[in-house]
Amino acid sequence: METQSERRRLLEDGGGEEDPTGLMSEQDAYLSKVRNRNLYLATFASVLGPMSFGFVLGYSSPALPDLMRISDPRLRLDAVQASWFGSIVTVGAAVGGLLGGWMVEKIGRKLSLMFCSLPFVFGFTVIIAAQNVWMLYLGRVLTGLASGVTSLVVPLYISEMAHERVRGTLGSCVQLMVVLGIMGVYLAGLFLDWRWLAICCSIPPTLLMVCMCFMPETPRFLLSQGKRREAEEALRFLRGPDAPVEWECARIESGCDERGSSFQMSDLKDPGVYKPLVIGVMLMIFQQFTGINAIMFYAETIFEQAHFKDSDLASVIVGLIQVVVTAVAALIMDKAGRKVLLIISGVAMVISTTAFGVYFYLMSIHDDPAPLSLLGAEPHADLTWLALASMAIFIAGFALGWGPIPWLIMSEIFPVKVRGVASAICVLTNWSMAFVVTKTFQDMMSLLTSAGTFWLFASMCILNVIFTMVFVPETKGKTLEQIEATFRGASDR
Repeated sequence: METQSERRRLLEDGGGEEDPTGLMSEQDAYLSKVRNRNLYLATFASVLGPMSFGFVLGYSSPALPDLMRISDPRLRLDAVQASWFGSIVTVGAAVGGLLGGWMVEKIGRKLSLMFCSLPFVFGFTVIIAAQNVWMLYLGRVLTGLASGVTSLVVPLYISEMAHERVRGTLGSCVQLMVVLGIMGVYLAGLFLDWRWLAICCSIPPTLLMVCMCFMPETPRFLLSQGKRREAEEALRFLRGPDAPVEWECARIESGCDERGSSFQMSDLKDPGVYKPLVIGVMLMIFQQFTGINAIMFYAETIFEQAHFKDSDLASVIVGLIQVVVTAVAALIMDKAGRKVLLIISGVAMVISTTAFGVYFYLMSIHDDPAPLSLLGAEPHADLTWLALASMAIFIAGFALGWGPIPWLIMSEIFPVKVRGVASAICVLTNWSMAFVVTKTFQDMMSLLTSAGTFWLFASMCILNVIFTMVFVPETKGKTLEQIEATFRGASDR
Protein backbone atom coordinates (compact mmCIF):
# COMPACT_ATOMS: atom_id res chain seq x y z
CA MET A 1 0.00 0.00 0.00
CA GLU A 2 1.40 3.44 -0.95
CA THR A 3 2.32 5.82 1.84
CA GLN A 4 0.87 9.32 2.18
CA SER A 5 4.16 10.87 1.03
CA GLU A 6 4.16 8.69 -2.10
CA ARG A 7 0.58 9.67 -2.81
CA ARG A 8 1.46 13.33 -2.40
CA ARG A 9 4.34 12.92 -4.83
CA LEU A 10 1.99 11.38 -7.37
CA LEU A 11 -0.47 14.22 -6.90
CA GLU A 12 2.21 16.86 -7.29
CA ASP A 13 3.75 15.33 -10.40
CA GLY A 14 0.41 14.64 -12.05
CA GLY A 15 1.47 10.99 -12.29
CA GLY A 16 -2.10 9.81 -11.94
CA GLU A 17 -2.64 10.28 -15.64
CA GLU A 18 -0.56 7.15 -16.21
CA ASP A 19 -2.67 5.08 -13.79
CA PRO A 20 -6.36 5.39 -14.66
CA THR A 21 -7.33 2.77 -12.06
CA GLY A 22 -5.41 4.48 -9.24
CA LEU A 23 -5.15 8.20 -8.65
CA MET A 24 -7.50 9.37 -11.38
CA SER A 25 -10.30 7.09 -10.23
CA GLU A 26 -9.76 8.36 -6.69
CA GLN A 27 -9.85 11.95 -7.97
CA ASP A 28 -12.99 11.27 -10.01
CA ALA A 29 -14.61 9.60 -7.04
CA TYR A 30 -13.86 12.65 -4.92
CA LEU A 31 -15.18 15.10 -7.52
CA SER A 32 -18.34 13.01 -7.94
CA LYS A 33 -19.18 13.81 -4.31
CA VAL A 34 -18.54 17.54 -4.67
CA ARG A 35 -21.51 19.92 -4.65
CA ASN A 36 -20.79 23.24 -6.34
CA ARG A 37 -23.64 25.39 -5.00
CA ASN A 38 -21.58 27.25 -2.40
CA LEU A 39 -18.65 27.51 -4.81
CA TYR A 40 -20.92 29.27 -7.29
CA LEU A 41 -22.21 31.49 -4.48
CA ALA A 42 -18.68 32.50 -3.46
CA THR A 43 -17.79 33.14 -7.11
CA PHE A 44 -20.86 35.34 -7.56
CA ALA A 45 -19.93 37.37 -4.48
CA SER A 46 -16.35 37.87 -5.67
CA VAL A 47 -17.22 38.82 -9.26
CA LEU A 48 -19.17 41.81 -7.99
CA GLY A 49 -15.62 43.26 -7.95
CA PRO A 50 -15.08 42.86 -11.71
CA MET A 51 -18.60 44.21 -12.29
CA SER A 52 -17.60 47.33 -10.31
CA PHE A 53 -14.42 47.42 -12.41
CA GLY A 54 -16.57 47.34 -15.57
CA PHE A 55 -18.68 50.23 -14.27
CA VAL A 56 -15.47 52.24 -13.77
CA LEU A 57 -14.21 51.50 -17.30
CA GLY A 58 -17.55 52.28 -18.91
CA TYR A 59 -18.42 55.33 -16.81
CA SER A 60 -16.42 57.87 -18.83
CA SER A 61 -18.25 57.11 -22.10
CA PRO A 62 -21.73 58.30 -21.06
CA ALA A 63 -20.45 60.81 -18.45
CA LEU A 64 -18.01 62.78 -20.63
CA PRO A 65 -20.62 64.32 -22.98
CA ASP A 66 -22.45 65.68 -19.90
CA LEU A 67 -19.27 66.95 -18.28
CA MET A 68 -18.09 68.67 -21.48
CA ARG A 69 -21.28 70.72 -21.82
CA ILE A 70 -22.18 71.23 -18.14
CA SER A 71 -23.14 74.81 -17.22
CA ASP A 72 -20.85 74.97 -14.16
CA PRO A 73 -17.46 76.26 -15.44
CA ARG A 74 -15.65 74.68 -12.45
CA LEU A 75 -16.62 71.20 -13.64
CA ARG A 76 -16.75 71.66 -17.41
CA LEU A 77 -14.05 69.61 -19.16
CA ASP A 78 -12.21 70.64 -22.30
CA ALA A 79 -10.82 68.07 -24.76
CA VAL A 80 -7.50 67.60 -22.92
CA GLN A 81 -9.17 67.30 -19.52
CA ALA A 82 -11.67 64.81 -20.94
CA SER A 83 -8.78 62.72 -22.25
CA TRP A 84 -7.23 62.63 -18.78
CA PHE A 85 -10.59 61.87 -17.16
CA GLY A 86 -10.84 58.78 -19.34
CA SER A 87 -7.24 57.56 -19.15
CA ILE A 88 -6.14 58.43 -15.60
CA VAL A 89 -7.97 55.31 -14.41
CA THR A 90 -5.13 53.23 -15.88
CA VAL A 91 -2.58 55.07 -13.71
CA GLY A 92 -4.57 54.29 -10.57
CA ALA A 93 -5.03 50.70 -11.69
CA ALA A 94 -1.28 50.20 -12.23
CA VAL A 95 -0.65 51.34 -8.65
CA GLY A 96 -3.55 49.17 -7.52
CA GLY A 97 -1.91 46.14 -9.08
CA LEU A 98 1.21 46.64 -6.96
CA LEU A 99 -0.87 47.30 -3.85
CA GLY A 100 -2.96 44.19 -4.51
CA GLY A 101 0.16 42.03 -4.79
CA TRP A 102 1.23 43.17 -1.34
CA MET A 103 -2.25 42.86 0.19
CA VAL A 104 -2.97 39.29 -0.93
CA GLU A 105 0.22 38.08 0.74
CA LYS A 106 -0.20 40.07 3.96
CA ILE A 107 -3.93 39.90 4.70
CA GLY A 108 -5.19 37.22 2.34
CA ARG A 109 -7.47 37.06 -0.67
CA LYS A 110 -10.80 37.60 1.10
CA LEU A 111 -9.86 40.69 3.13
CA SER A 112 -8.08 42.22 0.12
CA LEU A 113 -11.28 41.85 -1.86
CA MET A 114 -13.37 43.39 0.91
CA PHE A 115 -11.02 46.34 1.39
CA CYS A 116 -10.84 47.12 -2.35
CA SER A 117 -14.56 47.95 -2.25
CA LEU A 118 -13.73 51.02 -0.13
CA PRO A 119 -11.83 53.04 -2.79
CA PHE A 120 -14.57 52.08 -5.28
CA VAL A 121 -17.24 53.65 -3.05
CA PHE A 122 -15.05 56.58 -1.91
CA GLY A 123 -14.04 57.32 -5.50
CA PHE A 124 -17.60 57.50 -6.78
CA THR A 125 -18.59 59.53 -3.70
CA VAL A 126 -15.88 62.08 -4.55
CA ILE A 127 -17.19 62.25 -8.13
CA ILE A 128 -20.77 62.72 -6.89
CA ALA A 129 -19.69 65.54 -4.56
CA ALA A 130 -17.19 67.08 -7.03
CA GLN A 131 -16.85 70.86 -6.98
CA ASN A 132 -13.96 71.12 -9.44
CA VAL A 133 -12.07 69.14 -12.07
CA TRP A 134 -9.42 67.93 -9.62
CA MET A 135 -12.09 66.20 -7.52
CA LEU A 136 -13.24 64.41 -10.67
CA TYR A 137 -9.65 63.29 -11.30
CA LEU A 138 -9.26 62.14 -7.68
CA GLY A 139 -12.46 60.09 -7.92
CA ARG A 140 -11.23 58.44 -11.10
CA VAL A 141 -7.81 57.65 -9.58
CA LEU A 142 -9.44 56.07 -6.50
CA THR A 143 -11.79 53.93 -8.60
CA GLY A 144 -8.82 53.02 -10.82
CA LEU A 145 -6.83 51.99 -7.74
CA ALA A 146 -9.69 49.71 -6.69
CA SER A 147 -9.92 48.32 -10.23
CA GLY A 148 -6.22 47.41 -10.18
CA VAL A 149 -6.57 45.55 -6.88
CA THR A 150 -9.71 43.80 -8.15
CA SER A 151 -8.13 42.71 -11.42
CA LEU A 152 -5.44 40.91 -9.40
CA VAL A 153 -7.33 39.56 -6.40
CA VAL A 154 -10.52 38.16 -7.96
CA PRO A 155 -8.83 35.80 -10.48
CA LEU A 156 -6.60 34.48 -7.67
CA TYR A 157 -9.53 34.05 -5.29
CA ILE A 158 -11.57 32.09 -7.84
CA SER A 159 -8.70 29.91 -9.07
CA GLU A 160 -7.74 28.94 -5.52
CA MET A 161 -11.34 28.11 -4.58
CA ALA A 162 -12.42 26.23 -7.69
CA HIS A 163 -11.57 22.64 -8.56
CA GLU A 164 -10.11 21.74 -11.94
CA ARG A 165 -13.40 20.76 -13.60
CA VAL A 166 -14.96 24.22 -13.35
CA ARG A 167 -11.97 26.52 -12.80
CA GLY A 168 -11.89 27.70 -16.43
CA THR A 169 -15.59 28.51 -16.55
CA LEU A 170 -15.62 30.30 -13.21
CA GLY A 171 -12.37 32.12 -14.01
CA SER A 172 -13.88 33.38 -17.26
CA CYS A 173 -16.72 34.93 -15.27
CA VAL A 174 -14.25 37.67 -14.27
CA GLN A 175 -14.12 39.09 -17.80
CA LEU A 176 -17.83 38.35 -18.32
CA MET A 177 -18.74 40.53 -15.34
CA VAL A 178 -16.38 43.28 -16.54
CA VAL A 179 -18.16 43.51 -19.90
CA LEU A 180 -21.56 43.18 -18.17
CA GLY A 181 -20.59 46.15 -16.03
CA ILE A 182 -19.53 48.14 -19.10
CA MET A 183 -22.79 47.36 -20.89
CA GLY A 184 -24.76 48.10 -17.72
CA VAL A 185 -23.29 51.58 -17.34
CA TYR A 186 -23.87 52.26 -21.05
CA LEU A 187 -27.54 51.32 -20.62
CA ALA A 188 -27.90 53.37 -17.44
CA GLY A 189 -26.22 56.29 -19.21
CA LEU A 190 -29.12 56.42 -21.67
CA PHE A 191 -31.40 57.53 -18.82
CA LEU A 192 -29.23 59.07 -16.08
CA ASP A 193 -26.95 62.10 -15.84
CA TRP A 194 -23.36 61.78 -14.65
CA ARG A 195 -24.10 62.24 -10.92
CA TRP A 196 -26.91 59.70 -10.74
CA LEU A 197 -24.82 57.37 -12.86
CA ALA A 198 -22.02 57.58 -10.29
CA ILE A 199 -24.54 56.75 -7.55
CA CYS A 200 -25.59 53.61 -9.49
CA CYS A 201 -21.92 52.66 -9.99
CA SER A 202 -21.37 52.64 -6.21
CA ILE A 203 -24.00 49.91 -5.65
CA PRO A 204 -22.00 46.80 -6.83
CA PRO A 205 -18.92 47.52 -4.64
CA THR A 206 -21.22 48.08 -1.64
CA LEU A 207 -22.81 44.68 -2.27
CA LEU A 208 -19.30 43.20 -2.68
CA MET A 209 -18.32 44.31 0.83
CA VAL A 210 -21.50 42.87 2.36
CA CYS A 211 -21.52 39.55 0.47
CA MET A 212 -17.84 38.77 1.03
CA CYS A 213 -18.41 38.90 4.81
CA PHE A 214 -20.12 35.52 4.49
CA MET A 215 -17.57 33.88 2.16
CA PRO A 216 -14.46 31.89 3.18
CA GLU A 217 -10.77 32.59 2.67
CA THR A 218 -9.20 30.35 0.02
CA PRO A 219 -7.99 26.94 1.30
CA ARG A 220 -4.58 27.34 -0.37
CA PHE A 221 -3.86 30.62 1.38
CA LEU A 222 -4.96 29.17 4.73
CA LEU A 223 -2.70 26.14 4.27
CA SER A 224 0.22 28.36 3.28
CA GLN A 225 -0.31 30.08 6.64
CA GLY A 226 -0.36 26.73 8.48
CA LYS A 227 -4.11 26.91 9.24
CA ARG A 228 -5.16 23.39 8.29
CA ARG A 229 -8.36 23.29 10.36
CA GLU A 230 -9.64 26.55 8.84
CA ALA A 231 -8.65 25.26 5.37
CA GLU A 232 -10.72 22.10 5.89
CA GLU A 233 -13.69 24.19 7.03
CA ALA A 234 -13.37 26.39 3.94
CA LEU A 235 -13.19 23.30 1.69
CA ARG A 236 -16.21 21.77 3.44
CA PHE A 237 -18.17 24.95 2.73
CA LEU A 238 -17.04 25.04 -0.92
CA ARG A 239 -17.32 21.31 -1.73
CA GLY A 240 -20.44 20.35 0.23
CA PRO A 241 -20.99 18.01 3.20
CA ASP A 242 -20.44 14.74 1.30
CA ALA A 243 -16.94 15.40 -0.08
CA PRO A 244 -13.99 13.94 1.91
CA VAL A 245 -12.17 17.27 2.00
CA GLU A 246 -9.23 15.84 3.97
CA TRP A 247 -8.11 14.19 0.71
CA GLU A 248 -8.06 17.49 -1.21
CA CYS A 249 -6.45 19.21 1.76
CA ALA A 250 -3.60 16.68 1.70
CA ARG A 251 -3.26 17.14 -2.05
CA ILE A 252 -2.92 20.91 -1.68
CA GLU A 253 -0.52 20.50 1.25
CA SER A 254 1.77 18.38 -0.91
CA GLY A 255 2.37 21.46 -3.03
CA CYS A 256 2.67 23.84 -0.08
CA ASP A 257 5.35 22.04 1.96
CA GLU A 258 8.26 24.05 0.58
CA ARG A 259 6.50 27.40 0.40
CA GLY A 260 6.54 28.61 3.96
CA SER A 261 9.12 31.32 3.36
CA SER A 262 8.37 34.61 1.68
CA PHE A 263 9.42 35.60 -1.84
CA GLN A 264 13.14 36.24 -2.37
CA MET A 265 14.83 37.66 -5.49
CA SER A 266 16.79 34.41 -5.74
CA ASP A 267 13.48 32.66 -6.47
CA LEU A 268 13.61 34.21 -9.95
CA LYS A 269 16.35 31.69 -10.80
CA ASP A 270 13.82 28.88 -10.34
CA PRO A 271 12.31 27.75 -13.69
CA GLY A 272 9.06 27.13 -11.82
CA VAL A 273 8.96 30.89 -11.18
CA TYR A 274 10.61 32.68 -14.08
CA LYS A 275 9.02 30.61 -16.87
CA PRO A 276 5.41 31.29 -15.83
CA LEU A 277 6.33 34.90 -15.01
CA VAL A 278 7.65 35.51 -18.55
CA ILE A 279 4.52 33.87 -20.01
CA GLY A 280 2.22 35.94 -17.77
CA VAL A 281 3.93 39.23 -18.61
CA MET A 282 3.99 38.52 -22.35
CA LEU A 283 0.28 37.62 -22.32
CA MET A 284 -0.50 40.99 -20.74
CA ILE A 285 1.66 42.88 -23.26
CA PHE A 286 0.11 41.06 -26.21
CA GLN A 287 -3.41 41.64 -24.84
CA GLN A 288 -2.94 45.41 -24.94
CA PHE A 289 -1.16 45.38 -28.31
CA THR A 290 -4.04 43.57 -30.01
CA GLY A 291 -5.47 47.05 -30.62
CA ILE A 292 -8.53 46.73 -28.39
CA ASN A 293 -8.35 50.36 -27.27
CA ALA A 294 -7.93 51.57 -30.85
CA ILE A 295 -10.96 49.62 -32.04
CA MET A 296 -13.08 50.97 -29.20
CA PHE A 297 -11.78 54.46 -29.98
CA TYR A 298 -13.06 54.20 -33.55
CA ALA A 299 -16.33 52.43 -32.68
CA GLU A 300 -18.43 55.60 -32.42
CA THR A 301 -17.08 57.01 -35.72
CA ILE A 302 -17.71 53.75 -37.55
CA PHE A 303 -21.27 53.51 -36.31
CA GLU A 304 -21.90 57.11 -37.36
CA GLN A 305 -20.71 56.27 -40.89
CA ALA A 306 -23.11 53.33 -40.83
CA HIS A 307 -25.91 55.86 -40.12
CA PHE A 308 -26.36 55.04 -36.43
CA LYS A 309 -27.37 58.52 -35.34
CA ASP A 310 -27.43 57.59 -31.65
CA SER A 311 -23.84 56.79 -30.66
CA ASP A 312 -24.98 55.81 -27.15
CA LEU A 313 -27.04 53.01 -28.64
CA ALA A 314 -24.01 51.98 -30.71
CA SER A 315 -21.98 51.64 -27.52
CA VAL A 316 -24.65 49.37 -26.05
CA ILE A 317 -24.52 47.18 -29.18
CA VAL A 318 -20.74 46.87 -28.86
CA GLY A 319 -21.15 45.96 -25.19
CA LEU A 320 -23.79 43.36 -26.04
CA ILE A 321 -21.48 41.63 -28.53
CA GLN A 322 -18.78 41.46 -25.84
CA VAL A 323 -21.17 40.02 -23.25
CA VAL A 324 -22.60 37.32 -25.53
CA VAL A 325 -19.24 36.09 -26.84
CA THR A 326 -17.56 36.24 -23.41
CA ALA A 327 -20.44 34.14 -22.03
CA VAL A 328 -19.89 31.61 -24.82
CA ALA A 329 -16.17 31.52 -24.00
CA ALA A 330 -16.95 30.87 -20.33
CA LEU A 331 -19.25 27.97 -21.21
CA ILE A 332 -16.72 26.22 -23.46
CA MET A 333 -13.51 27.13 -21.59
CA ASP A 334 -13.18 23.84 -19.72
CA LYS A 335 -14.04 21.79 -22.83
CA ALA A 336 -12.13 23.55 -25.62
CA GLY A 337 -9.14 24.57 -23.51
CA ARG A 338 -7.30 27.86 -23.08
CA LYS A 339 -4.71 27.42 -25.81
CA VAL A 340 -7.14 26.61 -28.63
CA LEU A 341 -9.34 29.61 -27.79
CA LEU A 342 -6.32 31.93 -27.66
CA ILE A 343 -5.23 30.79 -31.12
CA ILE A 344 -8.72 31.12 -32.63
CA SER A 345 -9.09 34.53 -30.98
CA GLY A 346 -5.71 35.68 -32.28
CA VAL A 347 -6.45 34.56 -35.85
CA ALA A 348 -9.81 36.37 -35.80
CA MET A 349 -8.08 39.57 -34.68
CA VAL A 350 -5.36 39.21 -37.35
CA ILE A 351 -8.09 39.08 -40.00
CA SER A 352 -10.11 41.96 -38.55
CA THR A 353 -7.20 44.35 -37.90
CA THR A 354 -5.81 43.65 -41.37
CA ALA A 355 -9.24 44.42 -42.82
CA PHE A 356 -9.39 47.60 -40.74
CA GLY A 357 -6.06 48.65 -42.24
CA VAL A 358 -7.46 48.00 -45.72
CA TYR A 359 -10.55 50.06 -44.82
CA PHE A 360 -8.49 53.09 -43.73
CA TYR A 361 -6.14 52.70 -46.70
CA LEU A 362 -9.08 52.76 -49.13
CA MET A 363 -10.55 55.73 -47.25
CA SER A 364 -7.27 57.59 -47.72
CA ILE A 365 -7.37 56.78 -51.46
CA HIS A 366 -10.89 58.17 -51.61
CA ASP A 367 -9.58 61.44 -50.22
CA ASP A 368 -7.75 61.78 -53.56
CA PRO A 369 -10.32 62.65 -56.29
CA ALA A 370 -8.37 60.80 -58.99
CA PRO A 371 -9.26 57.21 -58.13
CA LEU A 372 -12.91 57.90 -57.23
CA SER A 373 -14.11 56.96 -60.69
CA LEU A 374 -12.50 53.55 -60.22
CA LEU A 375 -13.92 52.83 -56.80
CA GLY A 376 -17.38 54.36 -57.03
CA ALA A 377 -19.02 57.69 -56.38
CA GLU A 378 -20.10 56.88 -52.80
CA PRO A 379 -16.94 55.51 -51.23
CA HIS A 380 -17.98 55.93 -47.61
CA ALA A 381 -21.23 54.05 -48.06
CA ASP A 382 -19.51 51.32 -50.10
CA LEU A 383 -16.91 50.72 -47.40
CA THR A 384 -19.21 50.84 -44.38
CA TRP A 385 -19.78 47.08 -44.47
CA LEU A 386 -16.02 46.44 -44.27
CA ALA A 387 -15.62 48.61 -41.17
CA LEU A 388 -18.67 47.13 -39.44
CA ALA A 389 -17.66 43.54 -40.25
CA SER A 390 -14.08 44.15 -39.10
CA MET A 391 -15.23 45.64 -35.82
CA ALA A 392 -17.73 42.85 -35.12
CA ILE A 393 -15.13 40.13 -35.86
CA PHE A 394 -12.51 41.87 -33.74
CA ILE A 395 -14.74 42.37 -30.71
CA ALA A 396 -16.05 38.80 -30.92
CA GLY A 397 -12.51 37.43 -31.34
CA PHE A 398 -11.12 39.43 -28.42
CA ALA A 399 -14.01 38.42 -26.15
CA LEU A 400 -13.56 34.74 -27.07
CA GLY A 401 -9.93 34.46 -26.01
CA TRP A 402 -7.59 37.38 -25.47
CA GLY A 403 -10.08 39.22 -23.27
CA PRO A 404 -10.66 36.64 -20.50
CA ILE A 405 -7.86 34.07 -20.87
CA PRO A 406 -4.72 36.09 -19.96
CA TRP A 407 -6.31 36.90 -16.60
CA LEU A 408 -7.36 33.26 -16.14
CA ILE A 409 -3.90 31.89 -16.98
CA MET A 410 -2.29 34.48 -14.69
CA SER A 411 -4.32 33.06 -11.81
CA GLU A 412 -3.31 29.47 -12.61
CA ILE A 413 0.40 29.31 -13.42
CA PHE A 414 2.22 30.84 -10.42
CA PRO A 415 3.33 28.94 -7.29
CA VAL A 416 1.61 30.03 -4.08
CA LYS A 417 4.89 31.40 -2.71
CA VAL A 418 5.22 34.03 -5.45
CA ARG A 419 1.60 34.30 -6.59
CA GLY A 420 1.02 37.75 -5.11
CA VAL A 421 4.28 39.28 -6.37
CA ALA A 422 4.13 37.67 -9.83
CA SER A 423 0.47 38.59 -10.31
CA ALA A 424 1.25 42.17 -9.29
CA ILE A 425 3.98 42.35 -11.96
CA CYS A 426 1.50 41.07 -14.57
CA VAL A 427 -1.23 43.53 -13.55
CA LEU A 428 1.27 46.42 -13.49
CA THR A 429 2.43 45.40 -16.98
CA ASN A 430 -1.13 45.25 -18.31
CA TRP A 431 -2.21 48.65 -17.02
CA SER A 432 1.08 50.31 -17.92
CA MET A 433 0.76 49.02 -21.49
CA ALA A 434 -2.87 50.18 -21.56
CA PHE A 435 -1.76 53.69 -20.58
CA VAL A 436 1.12 53.72 -23.09
CA VAL A 437 -1.07 52.50 -25.98
CA THR A 438 -3.87 54.93 -25.13
CA LYS A 439 -1.58 57.93 -24.79
CA THR A 440 0.59 57.20 -27.86
CA PHE A 441 -2.25 56.13 -30.14
CA GLN A 442 -2.66 59.53 -31.80
CA ASP A 443 1.13 59.76 -32.30
CA MET A 444 1.13 56.33 -33.96
CA MET A 445 -1.72 57.44 -36.22
CA SER A 446 0.26 60.51 -37.27
CA LEU A 447 3.52 58.64 -37.80
CA LEU A 448 2.24 55.42 -39.40
CA THR A 449 -1.17 56.61 -40.75
CA SER A 450 -4.41 54.92 -39.70
CA ALA A 451 -3.84 51.98 -42.04
CA GLY A 452 -0.25 51.48 -40.87
CA THR A 453 -1.29 51.56 -37.23
CA PHE A 454 -3.86 48.82 -37.69
CA TRP A 455 -1.46 46.73 -39.75
CA LEU A 456 1.00 47.09 -36.85
CA PHE A 457 -1.71 45.69 -34.56
CA ALA A 458 -2.26 42.86 -37.05
CA SER A 459 1.47 42.05 -36.88
CA MET A 460 1.29 41.96 -33.09
CA CYS A 461 -1.70 39.59 -33.31
CA ILE A 462 0.34 37.28 -35.56
CA LEU A 463 3.12 37.31 -32.95
CA ASN A 464 0.69 36.51 -30.15
CA VAL A 465 -0.63 33.49 -32.09
CA ILE A 466 2.93 32.20 -32.59
CA PHE A 467 3.78 32.88 -28.94
CA THR A 468 0.68 30.97 -27.81
CA MET A 469 1.46 27.96 -29.99
CA VAL A 470 5.09 27.73 -28.84
CA PHE A 471 5.14 28.80 -25.20
CA VAL A 472 1.69 28.85 -23.55
CA PRO A 473 0.87 25.57 -21.76
CA GLU A 474 -2.61 24.05 -21.72
CA THR A 475 -3.97 24.24 -18.17
CA LYS A 476 -7.38 22.71 -18.81
CA GLY A 477 -8.29 19.96 -16.34
CA LYS A 478 -5.10 20.28 -14.28
CA THR A 479 -4.82 21.16 -10.62
CA LEU A 480 -2.78 24.24 -9.71
CA GLU A 481 -0.17 21.90 -8.21
CA GLN A 482 0.08 19.89 -11.46
CA ILE A 483 0.48 23.11 -13.47
CA GLU A 484 3.34 24.18 -11.20
CA ALA A 485 4.97 20.75 -11.53
CA THR A 486 4.80 21.13 -15.33
CA PHE A 487 7.09 24.18 -15.26
CA ARG A 488 9.38 22.78 -12.61
CA GLY A 489 9.53 19.29 -14.09
CA ALA A 490 10.34 20.51 -17.61
CA SER A 491 13.71 21.70 -16.37
CA ASP A 492 14.38 18.82 -13.99
CA ARG A 493 14.01 16.01 -16.47
